[in-house]
Amino acid sequence: MSMLDVSSQKTLLKTAILGLIAGAAFSSRLFSIVRYESVIHEFDPWFNYRATQMLVKDGFYEFWNWFDDRSWYPLGRVVGGTVYPGLMVTAAVIHNILHFFNFPVDIRNVCVLLAPVFSGATAYATYLLTTELKDSSAGLLAAAFIGIAPGYISRSVAGSYDNEAIAIFLLMFTFFLWIKALKTGSALWASLSAFFYFYMVAAWGGYVFIINMIPLHVFVLMLMGRFSSRVYVSYSTFYVLGTLMSMQIPFVGFQPTRTSEHMAALGVFGLCQIMGFVDLLRGHLPAKQFQVLLKAFVLGSFVIGFSALVLLTMSGFIAPWTGRFYSLWDTGYAKIHIPIIASVSEHQPTAWASFFFDLEMLIFLFPAGIYMCFQKLRDEHVFVIVYGIFASYFAGVMVRLMLTLTPVVCICAGIAVSTILDTYLDLSNEKSTAIEEENSELIGTESTISSTSTSTSTSSSSSSSSITTKTTTVTKKGKTTKVTTKEVKDVKNGTDGKDKSSKGSKSKNGEKKYYGILTRDSRVVVVVSFVFFLCVFVWHCTWVTSNAYSSPSIVLASRNPDGSQHIIDDFREAYYWLRKNTKEDAKIMSWWDYGYQIAGMADRPTLVDNNTWNNTHIATVGRAMSSNEEDSYEIMKQHDVDYVLVIFGGLLGYSGDDINKYLWMIRIAEGVWPDKIKESDYFTPQGDYRVDDQASPAMKNSLMYKMSYYRFHELYNGQQPMDRVRQQRLPAQGPELNVLDEAFTSENWIVRIYKVKDYDNLGRPHSMAKAFEAGKKKKKTTRSQKTQQSSYKRIIHKNYYQYVCGGTPVWSYGLPKAYNYKKLAIDKTCCEFLSIENIFLIYLRYTLCLY
Repeated sequence: MSMLDVSSQKTLLKTAILGLIAGAAFSSRLFSIVRYESVIHEFDPWFNYRATQMLVKDGFYEFWNWFDDRSWYPLGRVVGGTVYPGLMVTAAVIHNILHFFNFPVDIRNVCVLLAPVFSGATAYATYLLTTELKDSSAGLLAAAFIGIAPGYISRSVAGSYDNEAIAIFLLMFTFFLWIKALKTGSALWASLSAFFYFYMVAAWGGYVFIINMIPLHVFVLMLMGRFSSRVYVSYSTFYVLGTLMSMQIPFVGFQPTRTSEHMAALGVFGLCQIMGFVDLLRGHLPAKQFQVLLKAFVLGSFVIGFSALVLLTMSGFIAPWTGRFYSLWDTGYAKIHIPIIASVSEHQPTAWASFFFDLEMLIFLFPAGIYMCFQKLRDEHVFVIVYGIFASYFAGVMVRLMLTLTPVVCICAGIAVSTILDTYLDLSNEKSTAIEEENSELIGTESTISSTSTSTSTSSSSSSSSITTKTTTVTKKGKTTKVTTKEVKDVKNGTDGKDKSSKGSKSKNGEKKYYGILTRDSRVVVVVSFVFFLCVFVWHCTWVTSNAYSSPSIVLASRNPDGSQHIIDDFREAYYWLRKNTKEDAKIMSWWDYGYQIAGMADRPTLVDNNTWNNTHIATVGRAMSSNEEDSYEIMKQHDVDYVLVIFGGLLGYSGDDINKYLWMIRIAEGVWPDKIKESDYFTPQGDYRVDDQASPAMKNSLMYKMSYYRFHELYNGQQPMDRVRQQRLPAQGPELNVLDEAFTSENWIVRIYKVKDYDNLGRPHSMAKAFEAGKKKKKTTRSQKTQQSSYKRIIHKNYYQYVCGGTPVWSYGLPKAYNYKKLAIDKTCCEFLSIENIFLIYLRYTLCLY
């Protein structure tokens, strides 16, 4: 260190600090691995992991053309055209590089550790961006903040292999390159910004935030009268290259030119061309002609552009705003019109407590940083202000968007804390004050001074002037000091020999007043307070990361009475059972939350999953779950369902079970079949959502209710069972199932799997067949019942005759539910002998009459 100059020492010190920040960011995200194991978390990451495995195994070409028959049965999914491939490609490239250098790392470990590794890169990108806004000290603070802020850690812990794992780094680095391009007016920096924007488009659907934020920044600069050639070159280069590159992603395609979410960027690009053309005309036309031409040109351009936008939208060439966009401005829109979006917990409005939970002290430093940006208000500060305002709004309407607010909060907090520490740790004012006090004491002792003077006069021919310097020997407290008369006069005037441009202002009597922190007590109090706040911030971030954001959803944990940890591994236990005890082509019906996990861990086809691209298919599953057994059985058989999986937390107190999600299943199904499913039927007459003996008949008869509470009462030895999630006591006698057989129940009853029964060999309803097997005799049919059954038989005979003669029978004419099973048997066997209905004799009779 001693051999390096000052600048080299500073560079080395900054590098070491950034390395420590990256190490802290990486280490703080490893709690889940230390406490559990190296495992993929949540739901969406399981599809990403499965796709990455396929990419590493079969190559990029096969991945790009992959048709996934394990999802959305019987529709399937074309993965290459419905996925953002950036995350998978990044992990695959890292895996291949490690293997090229003979590091045999498994792809699972690469996926698990990808988010912690990129968190260090995010800290560095934040440092670069904040340095452009203020200085390196603010950059280091901002990097430290974002490295451990819970708002970012929540989506980047080890095992969280989701798109956000790399997206926040790309967001911050794209913004840094944009600010760099704007400050220099360089097309090179703008091109790099466009390239990382393309990387962002390939990685996350949140790229729309970038392509709206940068144009908004340029538009605000235009309104402030700050449009220049730097802005023109930077934005034009960024937009053209970024748009062309983003269209190479199949999932995006022509959306940048045909969707309303991208029209703002196109409009600002057009304004840039207009402004550039106007600047060109200004230099070639007289002022009066220029004003007339400018007004006509601006008015004509606005009318033509607006008319073209309206016509293209009405003709369908430009897609209108999506429901997701409307839900950002109206928090109740999705619940009414798109319940599939509102059903996701991370799409709910953010509670006030969440801001303090995820940001802690940064939340009150954020406005201070915005205020300091207003003080300087350069172009880059305008960007931070615009970013902060809009990110604050969006984070308030959707919990998930807290992720986009956290980076700008860390930047502003870094600026605020850096400014405060620069002010209170600046000792120059204190030194000046000490010198001033010492010199004023010198002036006060002039009466006791013994001095010898030396005068020097200088004259010129043009003017007569003289400069006199007097050296005085001062004796003070036993010390002898030589001062000049000029210095004494400077001290009297309050300048202390310094330049007039230094901090402070002169009073009426000529003495200079200092503005700043003059006492050490104030410095110590403020600095110690902020050190304490920073320590509390680190403690809070560590505690939140450890206890709230480091628990994988597939592995739960609780505490035993002695304080030891108890692992609840019901999910993996159930998925492993499916993998080992069912056929490879067995179709699993569950709510869409668990589709990715079933496909990833159990390797079985599912009807719906977390992609949620087909609302009707999801509504079909919701209808099957919320209907009675007979209707549900028909739906399941139409979709070749072999097993049904439900999540039940009533025994253990797991609140994320399907009964708590049940109302969303009902609402989604009602949106497609309002005549079949009505949400009000599942509430009590008093409007309560209950599962006990006061539950509504529709609730008690629904398939979801029966699957959840089947045999639950047996655990309580004749006493009333207790649902620990809903805190309600259920009837002592539980529901019975007719069309399903219990196949598997996990150790803690969290996951329950049922096998769908086959059709009865005699075409009977399953309830009747079950009663017969139980030894219950069928009641003798009365005469009126026989007459009614005869009419039903005539309907069946008539339709069967139409079927034999080549027509299409309509089986819904006046038939009760029980006869639907006979209908299904007829459709299946066609010419089979059914003694119950004597179909064959009727067929012969009608055939003879026909000929």
